[in-house]
Amino acid sequence: MAEKVIRTKEMVWVLDPGEKMLGPVADGGTIIAHTAPGCWGPMITPEGPSGHEVTRPVAVEGAEVGDAIALKIKKVKVLSRATVSGTDQPREGYFTGDPFVAPRCPVCDITNPECELKGTGEESIRCKKCGNPVTPFGFGSGYTMVFDEETNAAITLNAEGSEEVASNASELASLPPESKQYPINLWARADLPGVVTRVRPMIGNIGSCPAVPFPSSHNAGDFGQFLIDAPHDYGLSKEQLSNRTDGHMDSDEVREGAILIVPVKVPGAGIYLGDVHAMQGDGEIAGHTTDVSAEVELEVQVIKGLNLDGPVLLPNREDLPFLAQPQDTDLKQAARKLGEKFKTPLEGEVFPFQSFGSGANLNEAVENGLERISQLLNMPMDEVKNRVTIAGAISISRLPGVIQVTAMVPRSYLKNLGIDRLFQEKYS
Repeated sequence: MAEKVIRTKEMVWVLDPGEKMLGPVADGGTIIAHTAPGCWGPMITPEGPSGHEVTRPVAVEGAEVGDAIALKIKKVKVLSRATVSGTDQPREGYFTGDPFVAPRCPVCDITNPECELKGTGEESIRCKKCGNPVTPFGFGSGYTMVFDEETNAAITLNAEGSEEVASNASELASLPPESKQYPINLWARADLPGVVTRVRPMIGNIGSCPAVPFPSSHNAGDFGQFLIDAPHDYGLSKEQLSNRTDGHMDSDEVREGAILIVPVKVPGAGIYLGDVHAMQGDGEIAGHTTDVSAEVELEVQVIKGLNLDGPVLLPNREDLPFLAQPQDTDLKQAARKLGEKFKTPLEGEVFPFQSFGSGANLNEAVENGLERISQLLNMPMDEVKNRVTIAGAISISRLPGVIQVTAMVPRSYLKNLGIDRLFQEKYS
């Protein structure tokens, strides 16, 4: 029987449609999750075959392949008091093909070796069999960051402050009890002390289960490239990459108040989440940002027959590109006068429509995003390009290859898809 509220209590590394899901949660029900940090914690945990540790997927009542799920993001609360991050440098010899998925001990030649913790710092995680340090990544430039009690402000620490955080690494990370990762706070990096910034949390990895097993960090068209013909257990063909659901978007607009619509590619959908960041600039240019534990609350709604290839986002108003912001009274009044003067009827009510695209690079991601809009709305590609250019935008979510395509489209297109009420609820 479906439950109205499900609290996630398990973590996974791999999104596997063959594994048991939690739930089901009722259509219109709520998922409450205590997420673990993504990226750096999992990246220094050789036992885990992924760069992210996410919540076990939750089945949604009535969700069938070819449907979609609207995820209303009701709450994103940062629980960590500190984190460590920075640019990465893969260590040659410490992985097989992919340092995120297949770390190996260069002494024992064991993939995903069992490890143990000895002290703090970048040599602290060691192979349990031979005692050799085995983390497949090091920092190029790294920093330790702490947050104020209200989680509004943050600063980066000097060496002394970073060591204090490392001495209390797990507690300050606020890891869920089910998490198996080593806290990156152990590494005590302080290459960038004294920087002040704002806290605005967003969810880097959220969506539905792919149709074939994916390491959770690779559920996107750019990271997924590393799986093609890979020499480890999670290698895929190029054709199988289309089974992804692009949950790993790293868009700073996927935050409290937004509505994310995700495809259903397996029975029950399998809603999962993780990789919350305390803040992130567009593009995540450093490759990583401030990974934190968080409490996230989602309301789920099944949309029958909305056959998506990838996610669609209804961002908060203030996050929309300038040309795609809801039209105010003054703009509409001026437009009506122009229409009357030149005897041209106007389109009527329009809404900002935003689709994600992903690929091996930004050009492929843009092409993918445009194609998704064209196919979903049954709109000629040249018209999509014109609308995006004069009443929308292309935005970079993450390098090397996740973008957002936004365009103002008439309500009639959204009504044909059965989703116009969501847009009216969000923007009218």
